[in-house]
Amino acid sequence: MKLNIRSRLTIQFTYLVAFILVLFSFLIYYFSASYREAEFYSRLEKKALTTAKLLIEVKEVDYNLMKIIDRNSLNALHNERVLIYNDKGRQIYNSLDNDSIQISKAFLDKIRHEKSIRYHEDKNEAVGLIFTLNNDHYVVIASAYDNYGRIKLYNLIWIILAGFIISIGSTIFFGRIYAAKALKPMSDVVRQVDKITIASLDMRVNEGNGTDEIAQLAITFNRMLERLESAFEMQRSFVSNASHELRTPLTSITGQIEVSLMNPRTQAEYEAILESVLEDIKNLNALSNGLLDLAKASSDISAIALHPLRIDEILWETRAELIDRKKDYKISIEFIQPIDDDKELIISGNHHLLKTAIANLMDNACKFSPDKSAEIFLSVKAKIIVAEFTDKGIGIDPEDLEKIFHPFFRANNAKNISGNGLGLTLTDKIILIHHGTIAIESQLKKGTKVTVTIPLLA
Repeated sequence: MKLNIRSRLTIQFTYLVAFILVLFSFLIYYFSASYREAEFYSRLEKKALTTAKLLIEVKEVDYNLMKIIDRNSLNALHNERVLIYNDKGRQIYNSLDNDSIQISKAFLDKIRHEKSIRYHEDKNEAVGLIFTLNNDHYVVIASAYDNYGRIKLYNLIWIILAGFIISIGSTIFFGRIYAAKALKPMSDVVRQVDKITIASLDMRVNEGNGTDEIAQLAITFNRMLERLESAFEMQRSFVSNASHELRTPLTSITGQIEVSLMNPRTQAEYEAILESVLEDIKNLNALSNGLLDLAKASSDISAIALHPLRIDEILWETRAELIDRKKDYKISIEFIQPIDDDKELIISGNHHLLKTAIANLMDNACKFSPDKSAEIFLSVKAKIIVAEFTDKGIGIDPEDLEKIFHPFFRANNAKNISGNGLGLTLTDKIILIHHGTIAIESQLKKGTKVTVTIPLLA
């Protein structure tokens, strides 16, 4: 389903807000959970030390009295259990009457070694620490379930979830309003442009404040309209002038033929009329050719579409097609140095035109070589693709190198080899369209090297 810009902006803004809210909610929950756990462990440690001090330091407090104190304590924790072991590993206190859980000697030794540890017993948090009195080291273990803290975390999850849903709903609602308001100037420009037809090219789009992006878009539209108006005016003028120029010889030819048909003529008179008509036809042909040349010279190079292309792929593709047509051709393609990044092979170009230029260079290299072979070396230098087309053919005379790109020019030593002299001319224009350069080095009977450079895609 295709969405308009307003809907896309709303969705993208909603995604962004949702991501921020999820991240923010996660951080809130994470730090809240971490704080709850740390705070509860601190309470467990205080409980363990308080119990140990009462039982061991206070002579009036014995095992039974300590149990009574634990059962009647207002600060008792949920599912609380406190264990105390003496130096010999014997349990001297257990806050629970029916406690079947046994603590191993290895675990007690671990607590003595680490002095203090924190761990979990199923859903309970637990701490183990050392209480020292008169060189006697007691191991105290306390565990409990943080019912109150976990209820608060559970409530926090629901608050975060409700806040997230409300926030996303508000974002969608207000996002659509904001997107519509932000795109209104653009919508106005679209409506104004839609009213402009070929008969009203003199109309212009409102440029607004002339500074923001929408105003710049309107200014660009107006400049384009000016160019279109100028182009249509030139076209109308061209058609008018061409029609006038063509009408004259056509009228002359028509008149002479009509006069010749009105009365019988002698052979000499017919010959004179035909010679006059022939002269008019020659003039008409010359005029037509002149108009065609004018149209070609007026063509806009900027109208050629350029796209990101990999030059090595075009080279291999062209090589395959050329060898498929001419089986005796041998073409090799090599990289002078390794290319680590594929971006170093991407240029902005026209696929068809580049294939045409490369095919011309490959064909020339093979055609003028006795063994029908060519070598292509590819490299990257200072953000520029360099392609060298080399052969060991007949070479080019130094005097002919200056004329090699002229239309229909053919070197003296290539007269008996098929061709029309347009290949290099067309190749030179194609490379120029791609903002590149082409240079030729050649020695007679030794070979030719054509170096093409094209800038990488910025």
